[in-house]
Amino acid sequence: MASTASGVGKVDHFKLSDGLELQVNVTGFTNGHNAKVELQLKNSSRAWILHWGCTYHGNTKWFFPVDRPPGTAVYKQMALQTPFVKRGDVDVILIDLRDPKIHAIEFVIKDGRYDKWLKLGQGNFQIQIPKYATDNPLPLVPKDLIERKAYSIWESKGRPETSQIQQKQNYDDALREIQSMLLKGVSLNELQGSSRAATNTVVALKKEEQSTQRSGSNTIVVVKKEEPPIQTSYSLRRRHDVQKWLHKYPKEEGKSPMISSSLMDVVESSVGGENVILRQSYHVGNYEIVVFLKVLRGDYHVLVAGNTKGSTVLHWGVSNSTPKEWLAPPKDMLPEKSKLLDAACQTYFTDISTIKGTFQLVDINLQQRKFAGIQFVIWTGGSWVNNNGTNFFVGLNLYSASGKVEHDGRGILKWLLNEISQREKEAERSLMHRFCIAAELTERCKSEGDLGLIGILVWLRFMACRQLNWNKNYNIKPREISEAQDKFTNLLQKIYLEQPNDREIVRLIMGCVGRGGEGNSGQRIRDEILVLQRNNNCKGGMMEEWHQKLHNNSSPDDVVICEALLNYVRCGFRIEVYWKTLTERGLTKSVLASYDRPILSEPKFSPDTKEGLILDLTSYLKTLKAVHSGSDLESAIDICLSIPEGYGIMGGYRSASSGGLTLKLQEYLQFIKTHIGDTSISPLMEKLLESRIELRPSIVTSHGRSKDLLFLDLALDSAVRTTVEKGLGNLNSSNLPEIMFLTTLVLENLCLSSVNNEDLIYCTKDLYRVCESYKPTDANWALQTKAVVDRIRLALADKSEYYQQKIQPTVQYLGHLLSVEKSAIDTVTEELIRTGSAGSLSMLINRLDPILRKIANLGCWQVISPAEVRGFVVNVHELISVQHKVYREPTVIIANKVSGEEEIPDGAVAVLTSDFPDVLAHVSIRARNSKILFASCFDQNVYKDLKLKQGKMVLIIFKLGNLVIMDVSSSSLSPKYPLSSSSSRGLQLSRKRFSGKYAISLQEFTTDMVGAKSCNLRFLSEKLPSWIKLPVSIAIPFGVFETILSDDMNKDQAKQIYNLTKLVDSGDTLKLRSIQEAVHQIKAPMRLIMELKSKMKSLRIPWLEVESSNLWNRAWEAIIRVWASKWNERAYISCRKVSLNHNDICMAILVQEIIRADYAFVVHTKNPLSGDASEIYTEVVRGLGETLVGAYPGRAMSFTTRKTNLKSHSVIGYPSKSIGLYVKQSIIFRSDSNGEDLKGYAGAGLYESLPMDKAQEVVLDYSNDPLVVDRVFQASLFSRIAEAGKLIEDLFGCAQDIEGVVKSGEVYVVQSRPQI
Repeated sequence: MASTASGVGKVDHFKLSDGLELQVNVTGFTNGHNAKVELQLKNSSRAWILHWGCTYHGNTKWFFPVDRPPGTAVYKQMALQTPFVKRGDVDVILIDLRDPKIHAIEFVIKDGRYDKWLKLGQGNFQIQIPKYATDNPLPLVPKDLIERKAYSIWESKGRPETSQIQQKQNYDDALREIQSMLLKGVSLNELQGSSRAATNTVVALKKEEQSTQRSGSNTIVVVKKEEPPIQTSYSLRRRHDVQKWLHKYPKEEGKSPMISSSLMDVVESSVGGENVILRQSYHVGNYEIVVFLKVLRGDYHVLVAGNTKGSTVLHWGVSNSTPKEWLAPPKDMLPEKSKLLDAACQTYFTDISTIKGTFQLVDINLQQRKFAGIQFVIWTGGSWVNNNGTNFFVGLNLYSASGKVEHDGRGILKWLLNEISQREKEAERSLMHRFCIAAELTERCKSEGDLGLIGILVWLRFMACRQLNWNKNYNIKPREISEAQDKFTNLLQKIYLEQPNDREIVRLIMGCVGRGGEGNSGQRIRDEILVLQRNNNCKGGMMEEWHQKLHNNSSPDDVVICEALLNYVRCGFRIEVYWKTLTERGLTKSVLASYDRPILSEPKFSPDTKEGLILDLTSYLKTLKAVHSGSDLESAIDICLSIPEGYGIMGGYRSASSGGLTLKLQEYLQFIKTHIGDTSISPLMEKLLESRIELRPSIVTSHGRSKDLLFLDLALDSAVRTTVEKGLGNLNSSNLPEIMFLTTLVLENLCLSSVNNEDLIYCTKDLYRVCESYKPTDANWALQTKAVVDRIRLALADKSEYYQQKIQPTVQYLGHLLSVEKSAIDTVTEELIRTGSAGSLSMLINRLDPILRKIANLGCWQVISPAEVRGFVVNVHELISVQHKVYREPTVIIANKVSGEEEIPDGAVAVLTSDFPDVLAHVSIRARNSKILFASCFDQNVYKDLKLKQGKMVLIIFKLGNLVIMDVSSSSLSPKYPLSSSSSRGLQLSRKRFSGKYAISLQEFTTDMVGAKSCNLRFLSEKLPSWIKLPVSIAIPFGVFETILSDDMNKDQAKQIYNLTKLVDSGDTLKLRSIQEAVHQIKAPMRLIMELKSKMKSLRIPWLEVESSNLWNRAWEAIIRVWASKWNERAYISCRKVSLNHNDICMAILVQEIIRADYAFVVHTKNPLSGDASEIYTEVVRGLGETLVGAYPGRAMSFTTRKTNLKSHSVIGYPSKSIGLYVKQSIIFRSDSNGEDLKGYAGAGLYESLPMDKAQEVVLDYSNDPLVVDRVFQASLFSRIAEAGKLIEDLFGCAQDIEGVVKSGEVYVVQSRPQI
């Protein structure tokens, strides 16, 4: 039987054993993405299971389609198993097949109870799926159309040089795409018109460019065919000046810029801008109203000013507890020219004239009364002026007596969330009420930074997730909802323009609401349903119920209902398709029945109305989406391509004037409309991004179409995500260029949507760089690309953490107030992250990462400290959260986060992480010293499998540079793997005495006065060649702290520290923080200041003059913080683990001039990864070295050098750290305790080293860094660092751990100590 797209195209019958009969119905066809297979078992009395999979042409291996029937499970990664479902007298399974590459479905049938299998003979059943509708043959495609399409494909690939084979491939691809569009219902005439329009647009664009260049010239330009450029790789098609997209927060992060207007400036110049804690601006018709809240001598003053003229009256009242109240103010606070009414006050405005302009003003002195707010309207020119239908409101209960905004401490705007909760009962009456309240609250909190807008976002997100009622006992016309939406979204668009720092939050809010529109937009919802019913004779049943709902309270649910009806009609009136569409979008029967006008019936239409219904429902769906679906791409494009009033036609194309669409953008949008369903997603993705880039200037400037274009941008952004998700299944993992290309596009998309995007911008530039140097078989190229991918991953993690910190507190607080389900509270913020481009980008780099690791020969693990261990698996989120814990059995810790500063807890035999700590971080050094296995896992699947072993014992073996992990019995634990014991180490500290000097020079350094850090510098100063330099250094020796503490002026602090120390020694480690706070209260004696001054002057170090109190205070703060770091928790725990008496720790301070480094490095002259003493291991970072040894995420540049050939190096990792530290000319105070370099104890890095001046964090751009891109510079720098390391090792006679910097090509050694 011939197959059709709607009816049963193919039927197969099989007689099975025991009287069973199997009938397989196939409808649709794969190239139409609508093939369906229905299997019916007849005469069955048991529970049967379909054991199945799909095959491609020429490939017998089973694979699993994305769409699977309910109840389907994966069986041993070999097949799918789906239970048959009883439907009347038959058991049924329905399978949707949307993949056009599917050739057949293969299966056997299993008795779920008796393990009996039914096969076709000795093999599988096979049902082949038709590719095309054979009874509806495709029309003959004209050759010129195919050639134009092939040309478009070649052009989209960057116009590479092509062979005849490649040209034929483009021709075949073009034919397939055209046939695919024909199968989807696009007519040949439409395709011809679209193709010619695209060609004409290209010519018109070239003419437009020429006319721009020849201002006003009417010369006809003959466009010559361009010579194709040199062929490039697939991933190198495009590059943009992404630096133009850069948006950084001001120094006060997250705070929106002050709202300003011309009237506000005039008023502020008159009344003064000091002590102003609130500014509000309103535009109503031709009037501008501004409100100031000032604090004068402790009293609140509300200043209301306007550009009104003549006799103008402020009609106002106060609110005591809630914003809804309107009460008459007390008599003793009435301004001049006021009249008190029963429930209000009327005050005449005063005319004010200044040099800058004139305005009218009322000054209300609230004194120190605590009101919730002030409400007012204005009478002027014979009419009332209000806030777009509501009263003006000045909220006051969010301010403290000091005038500062009261946030909850957890980062919420509490007053706003409380008010949202109070007004939810009103908001749930209808969407009109909700949007009106949202507009009012947004107007009031828009100038309060991002926390106010986050409160609005979370509230509307709860609404969009159906956690709040959309309608309750209230009839509302669609046009009223639409008008309320329109006003709200107009306000959001205005905030988007005026408050750039809040744009990301505004975009998220707009994604929760529809576009809205003026009255006629909503009215069309009401009118067109009547036309649809009349045209198709469907005035009763479900359609009448839906009609009543639409008239009563239209909502976004109506979009889903319309889509369900369309699918139901298109598939030949199969009711299960209707319900499937609804339930997949959350509309169950109970939801439909819960409406004020419930929908209880199922749709029933006459078969002869099919074509008319499809036509009318498609048209009606556009009307619904235009109001309710702000991010729907098709409706957004249609609205923006339509010609609004005031925009004319120029030469057959829409004007590119202000507010219109450029010719280029029109071409892109037409391409997107035509190709939105293509299975090959790269050309579509490229046009989506090019459209956003072309659109960007228009959405950040004010004009008549600003809101429409912003909604278009939101829709394009959303389409990028859905397109990536759709295409991932067909994305060949071996096609590295395409994966990189798509990664670049999605990263660009995230840059365009993000505020504070500097890190993402530099990731993009670096990704461009590695794409341009594409060498898919080169390990060095793969290492560079892997570093870029790692940095992108870290940027995504930062973004996710930022969302959690900023948004989740509001989610928790408001969700509790509104009784939202816990599951929704827990996932709202995650969904905001996952449903944007960040989620799509994460999926792509997860595809990219294993390919790069394979090319670079990296394996799954980087083993930082090798060891063979057995232990029980314990999962933790952060290593720091368990650093104080003592495990009673050998433990393998799986930690998601490792900063590098932690202490490894007692009893841990291994720490495995998905984080990227530096090989030379403090935790890495301590792991190697303690013979604890420490490794990073690059493969997320391996890492997830490892976490599933929680509570199990595993054996981990280091073999051939990788880890082998095996499950073992806990009984196999033997004395070979004992718990770590610290009591036997026998380390001791010798107490140090005060030498009588408060400051000493380098030549005076001895082991009795300073630690090994300083003594080693003195040794090097006498031995190093002149080309290796040392910073100028002095020291505050041992005993100075104890001597100062014993001074009478610090006796109170001494007593406090003594008592707290006794509590700590008894086990109360929480008191460590209190000791540090007490140390911070110590005062400096004059003798210390004078001796420091003398030593610094003698060495020409700029002195911190005592007269400059600010400079000295900063220096003294750094000094006492170094001393106080003796009592940090990590150091205390570390001492306790090795039985060191913490009270015997003495702290000298090494004072050095800071070298303002270009690069900082750490050298280990014995490779710590391999233990090879003939190889030097080095890590390098930009700026100061704190990002290398401190808790800064990302990896450093790392390389090894053979000691036999210091001129040659091998790079083993490129930098992925996003932050560099830079400081002006300053001084650093380095801890130099007597416990940092004991033999067998990794005490280095436990205590603070602090600069006098805070270093500036700079986001790094590696795309033009010579360290990465200049091989000659790299080789020269690396050889000099390695040579310095080898020389210092020779001087000390043992392996060294060396820290240094490079400034203008000069190598400086900051410190050196024996390598542990």
